[in-house]
Amino acid sequence: MAENQERIPVEERLGNPRKTIEVLNKYHFVFQKKYGQNFLIDPHVLDKIVQAAGITKEDMVLEIGPGIGTLTQYLCENAREVAAIEIDKTLIPILEDTLAPYDNVTVINEDILKVDINKLVEEKNGGRSVKVVANLPYYITTPIIMGLFEAHVPVENITVMVQKEVAERMQAGPGSKDYGALSLAVQFYADAYIAANVPPNCFMPRPNVGSAVIRLTLHKDRPVSVQEEELMFRLIRASFNQRRKTLVNGLNNSPEISLSKEIIMRSVERLGLGGNVRGEALTLVQFANLADIIAEERQKEK
Repeated sequence: MAENQERIPVEERLGNPRKTIEVLNKYHFVFQKKYGQNFLIDPHVLDKIVQAAGITKEDMVLEIGPGIGTLTQYLCENAREVAAIEIDKTLIPILEDTLAPYDNVTVINEDILKVDINKLVEEKNGGRSVKVVANLPYYITTPIIMGLFEAHVPVENITVMVQKEVAERMQAGPGSKDYGALSLAVQFYADAYIAANVPPNCFMPRPNVGSAVIRLTLHKDRPVSVQEEELMFRLIRASFNQRRKTLVNGLNNSPEISLSKEIIMRSVERLGLGGNVRGEALTLVQFANLADIIAEERQKEK
């Protein structure tokens, strides 16, 4: 095949609603609510995702939840190699059909939360950074993104379609109602950029909510340094699990934080924000400082 020659003309790809309906009818496919399946049927949005991710012929792409292969076809046209992880076994024969023209894709029938992605990246890309692209089921967005962050997978960027509210949460700052543990995790690991808002009519079936394409470009150097990253995130989760409580009470009541109230109070005092401060008022830098102070206070008690 000549370089840059399309394997499937744009009008024949699954981004065309007619082609999607054809494939669904051919296989008598039934949408599974438990997998949150909504297939994209808008070529402009598909192009936008590929552009936002900055995919080139040098790239290996990890796609999460390829569905019937709509976005996968675009990725195969633009990337060097694609590994697509799909949990629904009824979609595997469909993917074999819709991706048949491409020799640069591997479909893996697994639950992404159970896949050793570091091992996969090592095998497929020699441990070099990959780009992650996904049209994610909304109920599982946070565990998937946090799983990629926390496993320290070599990833250059993550470009995902998520519920619009979740995209806004990822970008939120202290004090706003959208600010939470996810906002802080995204800030710690990546720069977030909303590339496009996507209305419900771009999907089949139509979801009840608006969506957004967000690109998370992983930091080469973290914006804050912290001695115990895991402790910092436990503090963050405990603070936002009980948003209405003061930071001291939220941490004291959390099963995740096994510290005496004295250590918690002393540490918050040393932070210089007063005993009545709430967790939602703290910046990422302040949470990192608090984690370091607590680590120090714990050492003193040993």
